[in-house]
This record gives sequence, structure tokens and C-alpha cells, in this order.
Amino acid sequence: MVRALAEGYPDAHCELDFTDPLELAVATILSAQCTDKRVNEVTPALFARYRTAADYAGADRAELEEYIRPTGFFRNKANSIMGLGAALVEKHAGQVPKRLVDLVQLPGVGRKTANVILGNAFGVPGITVDTHFGRLVRRWGWTTETDPVKVEKIIGELVSRKEWTMLSHWIIFHGRRVCHARKPACGACFLAKECPSYGEGELDPVKAAELVKGPEAPHLLALAERERAPRRKAGAAR
Repeated sequence: MVRALAEGYPDAHCELDFTDPLELAVATILSAQCTDKRVNEVTPALFARYRTAADYAGADRAELEEYIRPTGFFRNKANSIMGLGAALVEKHAGQVPKRLVDLVQLPGVGRKTANVILGNAFGVPGITVDTHFGRLVRRWGWTTETDPVKVEKIIGELVSRKEWTMLSHWIIFHGRRVCHARKPACGACFLAKECPSYGEGELDPVKAAELVKGPEAPHLLALAERERAPRRKAGAAR
């Protein structure tokens, strides 16, 4: 399944726009209960206004809240971002640290956010257990755990460390494009043969194809068609 995911999403990446570790940290905080698309609509103006940790630490709260209001929960997020800026200035010379143990002590930064930063800003392998990741690995039977820390540990033991960051991207991409929470596109999924939950979603290939999202859709549908072809030939032979 990991090899198939790699073939399905060769261009998988962090879908939050950023140019440095601080921008990624702030964008990830904003992404809580918000789509990456909406965050990416907000951050260009935000990043132009606040360029350093000190800028966030000394921000006017009302002004900052207006910048991030479209992402929802803006008051709590403003608290986290201002606290993040202050902690970076006070403890890390204004720079985002490169160690998990340091990152998780920062305001607004839990293990999920820390692993996003490590994997995508610093190239340190990390598993990002967001809602998509947890939902899919349970749907696939890789684990039954619901606690993100336990999920991270179990999946980390199943997959080579060097693949942790990309595995996170592959699974999150698949969850957003094919294996939806309410109605997965089972009939148009290239993992159908290996998936123990095959049949929970739409099985008709034509209807399922309509559920596949994203610019990768033609590629994903071609892979699914390739996987279905041997079954049709075997059936015809019988």
C-alpha cells in the first residue's frame, strides 16, 4: 500500500504555503479546524505584515485577530501565535528550534504541528497524525488506536523512518482526494485490492470517479482502471 501511495501521489507535499520555519509554524497553527486553502488565502497579507518572531510577540492583538479572522477561532489562534513569538524570542533567539522536545513546549505547537515543522521545514522525518491520517490508517486496519501519539508510534514501527514525512503527505492527499470520511470513492480507488474496508463507499466506477478530487484525478483514475483490468480479464476467461 505504501508503494502504491507513492505511485499515486509522486508530487505530494505540504499544502500550506510558506517560505521559512516561522511561516510554517504560524500557518499550521491557523490550519486547526480550517482548510489549507483558506489558510493560504490569509497568510500572504499576514506574512507581509509580521516577518519575525518579535513582530508576532509585539503584535497589536486586535490587528492580528483581523488578519486571521477568516480561519476561525481567531482569538485562541492569536493567543497561540503571539505566545509562540514571545517564546521564540525569549528562549530561542527568535528562531524556530529543530528538535521535537523544544517544539512541543511552544504555545500552540503539539506533536502534530511539531512533526509538520520538522518534516517540511527542516527535513527531519516525522509522522503527522491529523484527522485524515488517523481515519485512513484505522480504515486500512494498520491500527485500531485513536490516540494520535499511539498511532504515530505504531505507524512509525511499520514504515521506514526515512519515509515518515512523505507517508504523511501521501495518506493526507489520499484522504482529501479519494478516501473521504463520509463517502469514499471505493470504485475508483487504486488501493481497492488491498483495502479491508473496500465496499464502505461508492462502488460504481462511474459514480465513484465523480467523487475523486484534485488536479491528480486523471492520474488516480488511470491507476484505478489499471488495477481493475486484471479482474475483468480473469472473469471473462471463466
